[in-house]
Amino acid sequence: MAEKPLLPTILSVMAGYVDTAGFLALHGLFTAHVTGNFVTIGAALVNGSSGIIAKLLALPVFCVFVIGARLLRYQLMARGQPVVRSLLAIKLAMFLVAMVLAIRYGPFPQGDSLAATMTGMTLVGAMAIQNALHRVHLTSAPPSTLMTGTTTQIMLDVADRIRGVPGDQKAALDARLGKMTVAVLAFAIGCAAGAVLYAFGGMWCFAVPPVLALAALIRHADAAPAVTSQ
Repeated sequence: MAEKPLLPTILSVMAGYVDTAGFLALHGLFTAHVTGNFVTIGAALVNGSSGIIAKLLALPVFCVFVIGARLLRYQLMARGQPVVRSLLAIKLAMFLVAMVLAIRYGPFPQGDSLAATMTGMTLVGAMAIQNALHRVHLTSAPPSTLMTGTTTQIMLDVADRIRGVPGDQKAALDARLGKMTVAVLAFAIGCAAGAVLYAFGGMWCFAVPPVLALAALIRHADAAPAVTSQ
């Protein structure tokens, strides 16, 4: 599919923002990088803090939404409906639900309360859709949520540039290095914004993800039926 250059950047900002805001507001719950919750589960067990149930639910909920996004993709393709636009719209709707839950019931003194868990799982589901969408439909762009591998590749490329690369490889390496650097910076900007807006706005910080999701939806250039068959 055709990509708008800014779409992956918006998604990276969104991932950093949602992960940071969710971590701060939901007692250490990672909503975008869900495997990080294995670490915080251990910390919660040692420290006696709350939120263990939500952290345990995060991975299975994430998996269910990825499977659901994949199956929905096949249904949309069979009906000739736009896939990426539909998934972005669903993610926007889920961010709106999470915003309402957070503002209505937050702040959350207990991470395992029903309202906190529902808010967290809604955000996890939305980010699961983003991960699935990015992996299938934005394959030329760096991942928007997993920055460890991206940072590693950046450092490898920097090392190669220091050593020197053949002229026929230089352009491709520089293009990849530029894309990945933008992705990491965008994620970092999202993290910083999420922390600052949570500090000053509390639960109202969750009004930002729907705005970012709407920006992604507007930015997307629908290319159906020229969608990949993966």
